[in-house]
Amino acid sequence: MPVTPDDLFAFLTGLGIAHGTVTHPPLFTVEQSRALRGTIPGGHTKNLFLKDKKDAVFLVVAPEDAAIDLKRLHTRLGTARFSFGAADLMRELLGVEPGAVTAFGVINDTGRRVTVVIDAGLMENAIINCHPLTNTMTTSIARDDLMKFLLATGHTPRIERIADSPES
Repeated sequence: MPVTPDDLFAFLTGLGIAHGTVTHPPLFTVEQSRALRGTIPGGHTKNLFLKDKKDAVFLVVAPEDAAIDLKRLHTRLGTARFSFGAADLMRELLGVEPGAVTAFGVINDTGRRVTVVIDAGLMENAIINCHPLTNTMTTSIARDDLMKFLLATGHTPRIERIADSPES
């Protein structure tokens, strides 16, 4: 049974991590998020659940406005070519539905199959905003506390400059 948002919040609190959550209508795209989130400060995320041709699984977390060239991403990360991971695999490993992919999902990856890759540009934000396992809420957490959470789940993230800015 996947972890619930309340379980996630208890886990964060148990780690001494401050977090704040805003409830909103379901959001499925970055455009919807921008329109409905209001004035939640900090960096907002775009999350990609990917599988390479060798069956390695990746969760890529980047700024919402980042341009990511999926045809070249495997080269940047030194992996086999990527495709999007199937919804069933996402549910199995992250415990989330399509549209709710989040860095917090690795709390459900107890087998540590998922490699987390965070774009270096996102890490320039003091506060990072992620869905807490559902796309009807946004949770704000300090950048350093996101790292603390990931390490506590057994996921040492790769911090890489993987996204191109929209201006480039």
